[in-house]
Parts: sequence; C-alpha cells; structure tokens
Amino acid sequence: MKQRILLSVMLCALLSLPLSAMSAEQIIREMDRVETFRTSSSTGRIITNDRFGEKVSEFIAYSRGTEDSLIEFTSLAERGQKILRTQKNLYLFYPDANELIRLQGAALRQSLLGSDISYEDMTSEHSTLDDYDASLEGTETYEGRDVYVVKLKGKTRKVAYPTQVLYIDTETFLVWKGEYSTSSGRLLKEMTVLETMELEDRVIPSRSKIVDVMKSDSYTIMEIDSIETDVPLADDFFSLDNLTW
Repeated sequence: MKQRILLSVMLCALLSLPLSAMSAEQIIREMDRVETFRTSSSTGRIITNDRFGEKVSEFIAYSRGTEDSLIEFTSLAERGQKILRTQKNLYLFYPDANELIRLQGAALRQSLLGSDISYEDMTSEHSTLDDYDASLEGTETYEGRDVYVVKLKGKTRKVAYPTQVLYIDTETFLVWKGEYSTSSGRLLKEMTVLETMELEDRVIPSRSKIVDVMKSDSYTIMEIDSIETDVPLADDFFSLDNLTW
C-alpha cells in the first residue's frame, strides 16, 4: 500500500513539473541545430507586396555550416545577382556592371530588392549565442502549439536587432514567430511562419511572412519550394573568385 501511495505521489510530482526543464541556452542551441546544415541547396522566391503592387524574385541558395551562404537570383529582372556571406563578410555581385560590393555597417540593414527583408536577414549566421544572451520568459500556446518564449539580448551594438523575442515550438524547435526590436523595446520587424515542410528529422518553414513595421502598407512572403541537404560543394564554392564567375 505504501508503495502505491509513493508511486502516486511521484507520478503527480512528474505531471506537475514545468513543460520543460531545458534552459534558454539549450533551447537556442536546438533551434540553431534545426536551422543549420552541413551543406544545403534550396530554391524559392521572395514576394514583395507594397503600394506599387506585387513583385516576385526567384532564387537558388546554398549554405555550408553556420558561416557560408550564397544566394543567386534567377528571375529575369535580377538574374545573376548574387549575395555571398563568408568569414563574416557580405558581398554583392551585379553581373551587368561586373561590379563587386562589400557591405558593411549600416549598409547591411538595407532592403533587399525593395522587400521587408534586409541583406543581413537573408544571410544571417546560426550561432545565436555568440551574439546574444538568452532568457526563458515562459511557455504559452501559439496558434494551438506549445511554445517556449525566449528573449534574446544583444551582447554588442553590432547585432542587427538588439532585442528579439522568439516563440519556439517545444517539440520541433521551429520558430513560429519572431519579434525584433531596438534595445528600448521598439518593434522593428516581425516574422511569422505560415506553412512548414518536413525534412529528415526536422520541421522547417516553407512559407513565412515578414513585416517591417517601419514601412507602411508593405509585407513580404518568403517561400521555399525545395531543399536538399549534404549536397557536394567544392572547397572554393564560397569564394570571391567563384562569386564573379
């Protein structure tokens, strides 16, 4: 009888535990793991909606680990334009002018092709804890899903968004919603995931909405059509020589 009572007490104690005993740092590491691949290749489009109408820009993107990424636009208006991020530097290549530009400082925050996405948003690294301190604000339900609410505070002024609040799925570690603000808390940008796809053991966004609250009557949809992982890429694939080829 005593054993049954003891088991019942232990079961009640387990059921009364918080949704997760994970720390904010562990949650963010899992989030980064889901978003990072040894190598990958994907295709998709950026759909910008503003007072001038709708604009569609298609692309193919490649990545390697947490630092290297290359995006090449394939739609007619931007065909051949490339964005390279490697060794923490970001470069633009315009084939018509055969011009290579290195973006630095505030230039990284410029709008990409008139969208609500900045160059830095498109090519951000996935080593979040290098740049941010994380704190777990709690758990809640978002669109019917249990999520961790994690606040990120920038360690330096070099980060694009000094404060972030992320709503991270407790099972898949997908970021369903992100709020990106100044250090004083003024909202700058908001991202919400509209649709997802399964890839091996991960759930990743296939359709997301980005709103730059500093712009009026504007929003951007990011769509991913396909993605492959562990694709073979040459050692010099993410090089300046390859960029201008």
